[in-house]
Amino acid sequence: MPENYTRVGPGLRIFALVFLIVLLLLGGGLWLTYLGVIDVREQLSPLLDLIGVKRPQPAAALPGITLLESARIEKEREALKLREAELEEWERRLGEREAELESMWEELQEKQKALEEQQKSFNEQMKQYENKRAIVRQTAQYLINMPPDRAVEILLNMEDDQDVIDILWMVDEIAAETGEDSIVPYWLSLMPADRAARLQRKMVRRP
Repeated sequence: MPENYTRVGPGLRIFALVFLIVLLLLGGGLWLTYLGVIDVREQLSPLLDLIGVKRPQPAAALPGITLLESARIEKEREALKLREAELEEWERRLGEREAELESMWEELQEKQKALEEQQKSFNEQMKQYENKRAIVRQTAQYLINMPPDRAVEILLNMEDDQDVIDILWMVDEIAAETGEDSIVPYWLSLMPADRAARLQRKMVRRP
């Protein structure tokens, strides 16, 4: 054994090994923290404080930035409230307009129905008028072909003066179509004076 060799006790060697392991762990943890793999600063904070290493404090938020952010958020909230109020107003107006259009549509439907009923009634009246006109024309044609006294007798037996007037007007119309003289004046001369006068008076106010 060399003379300069000094025996080291087991306790000192164990301490040296432990210190070396701790040093390696500390160095490795700090290196991995630097690389961003893990973060051991919180776990090593007591040791760092012990050796006098200050931990970086997070930057405090500037009061001015916080106030500006709060003001911006408040303005955005107010803008959203105004927009919401506008949308509600538009929705209300659209609802009212929709109700008005629906009411107008129902009114138009009622008017259309009433017009259809009027048209139907008018067509029925026209059909009745045409039928009556055809009957009156046929009757007038029969009376024209009869002897005048017989035709006047038939007319006098009609209770409704309007029926007699319709026939007399039809006789005048047939005469105008054929270019002949109407026999109506002669028929009236054969009637009693009061009946003839009444018929002539009513004929002046032809409906």
